Amino acid sequence: MTSNPARLQAIAAVQACTPPPFTFDPGEEPGEIFGENVFSLTVMQKRLPKSVYRSVLTTIEKSAPLDPAVADAVASAMKDWALEKGATHYAHVFYPLTGLTAEKHDSFLDPVGDGTALASFSGKTLVQGEPDASSFPNGGLRNTFEARGYTGWDVMSPAYVLENPNGNTLCIPTIFISMTGEALDHKTPVLRSQQAMSAQAKRVLSLFGHEEPENVVAFCGPEQEYFLVDSHFFHARPDLLNAGRTLFGAKPPKGQEFDDHYFGAIPERVLGFMMDTERELFKLGIPAKTRHNEVAPGQFEVAPMFERANEASDHQQLTMTTFRAVAKKHGMECLFHEKPFAGVNGSGKHVNFSIGNSEQGNLLLPGDTPHENAQFLVFCAAVIRAVHLYGGLLRVSVASASNDHRLGANEAPPAIISIFLGDQLADVFDQIAKGGATRSKEKGTLMIGVDTLPDLSKDPGDRNRTSPFAFTGNRFEFRAPGSLQTVAGPMVILNTIMAEALDHCATVLEAAVADGTDFDEAVQQLLTSIISDHGAVIFNGNGYSEEWQVEAEQRGLKNLRTTVDALPELVTPEALELFEKYGVFNEREMHSRYEVGIEQYVMTVGVEANLTLEIGSTTVLPAAIRYQTELASNVATLKAAGVEADTSTLEAVTTPLTALRAGLAALSSAIEGAHEHEGIEEAAYCRDTVLPAMAAVREAADELEGLVADDLWPLPTYQEMLYIL
Repeated sequence: MTSNPARLQAIAAVQACTPPPFTFDPGEEPGEIFGENVFSLTVMQKRLPKSVYRSVLTTIEKSAPLDPAVADAVASAMKDWALEKGATHYAHVFYPLTGLTAEKHDSFLDPVGDGTALASFSGKTLVQGEPDASSFPNGGLRNTFEARGYTGWDVMSPAYVLENPNGNTLCIPTIFISMTGEALDHKTPVLRSQQAMSAQAKRVLSLFGHEEPENVVAFCGPEQEYFLVDSHFFHARPDLLNAGRTLFGAKPPKGQEFDDHYFGAIPERVLGFMMDTERELFKLGIPAKTRHNEVAPGQFEVAPMFERANEASDHQQLTMTTFRAVAKKHGMECLFHEKPFAGVNGSGKHVNFSIGNSEQGNLLLPGDTPHENAQFLVFCAAVIRAVHLYGGLLRVSVASASNDHRLGANEAPPAIISIFLGDQLADVFDQIAKGGATRSKEKGTLMIGVDTLPDLSKDPGDRNRTSPFAFTGNRFEFRAPGSLQTVAGPMVILNTIMAEALDHCATVLEAAVADGTDFDEAVQQLLTSIISDHGAVIFNGNGYSEEWQVEAEQRGLKNLRTTVDALPELVTPEALELFEKYGVFNEREMHSRYEVGIEQYVMTVGVEANLTLEIGSTTVLPAAIRYQTELASNVATLKAAGVEADTSTLEAVTTPLTALRAGLAALSSAIEGAHEHEGIEEAAYCRDTVLPAMAAVREAADELEGLVADDLWPLPTYQEMLYIL
């Protein structure tokens, strides 16, 4: 019987692979290259006229309207700088509702009458571009024949030069809107929601005696988890290649049971990749700070420093692009899917969220005695109110077909949105609910019992890895976002619901003070009211326990288990009113995102279902039949020779093989049935009928993987992909 050596050839190729060495200039000072490819404030200060620079700086630092008169001067300086960096083209980079980055490259060179070319780049070209608006997901905002859309320069996010062996490109972050001015992207609502949140936060700060406070901005620090797989394995797995996750694969003998991968020594090949990516990120001004092995084998994490949310969102997209490109240079593929491998931890993109400005600093910093920090308590209470009232919107901000495989599994938080405050803050708010806080739990000292070791300080509260929204000392960590998603979605929701909560706080305090109530007393009444009305969202226990599911329902918290359950939250009357009130989305934009969410879910499940059918029918089934035929032939040969044959192995293979055939037939029927539905009903059909049919095919195939002879099994296995790097 002829075997299929493709998988075994892939293993041999991986083992023979010699990763490229990490090359760097030994004389290069640490930090020397940071931001060298960014058209930063420092670069602008050197190249722009003083008046132009001051105008741009005022827009960036104070959120003042951009003076159109400065565009030509900025464009000229930007062009000259980019040409010196070797750029031949420029691109308006925008972020459509695909969740990916989009760009159209144009040359700086324009022909002139004498047969030569002249490099040009005007302010008009810098400020506005015109891509096709009907070819991207728009949820019905634009018909196919209504193609016009616009990109608009976002001065708040710096331009940069992206290097490529075949030529460099000046990249200009932009918004993307339709001809009617409606948002077709992720950046526009981030900027709108930021503006809305700042206006309400400044009202609260003014009540605390800060005259004309600076604009308040949201800060974001996204922790990015990812898997690395050798390219030979990746290209031998059509499911990874087309869907980003394995649709087949038996559990390996060793998974993550020993916890030996987490924070373990980074493999040499992976460390070379990390150093290479970090150097590229540094050149682009992306402040990558932390790198380490994650819990699952083959899984890793990078975490940047905090940045303004708008810039952090852009940098996150650029980080994923950079990781994918550099991984290929090292003979690997970087997987950002939330659950590329079943049975081990999935990957998230924990969004660390805080708000503040340069005058008052971080407004979510409690200090050593938070019970005395009334300003912090009001902003923290606003978070509690926001998450309780709009937990459904936070859930839908992380909803996708891919993240559904992760939420509630292993290290991921559940789909129930709750807040973990920690012992110290929970105690303070408990005191407030009972009439007033008079004390805060203090930090302690750990007594280790070793004279040579220094005393270690002990925080007044622990952390909770099962909470989807946890306070971690000076920020909230939203742990539900998926690794494949843009952080713009969660930031839009967080900014908007904080705008509503801060608006509520400011309105209540203003009315109380106007009625003659002492301000401190008004603050106490506000905090008591919020914790009484919205304290149900606070949960410091085990978010993975079954008991919490029951308790959460009793508290009235939503448990939106799947994307199909969550998407309708976008178009509730409360949501439409919220986003309209604060100028973030109009009703058409909200409905468009609802429609895009449904469409993306159905298409994702559809692609995976077709892949399952194809791989199951053309790869797994033939391999199993070959092995069954080989076993049957051996049994027949032994019987012909008068020898009693053991048929147990043949019978063991025949049972799941029969199940595989039946499963493939059922899946084919389920795929056809999807066309009989549309909209949210089609999404529900995919969830309730197509996904279970795929699971049945996988169950049979994975059982066969443990039975079929190794030299016949065609797909690289989990133990190979996760452990051979």
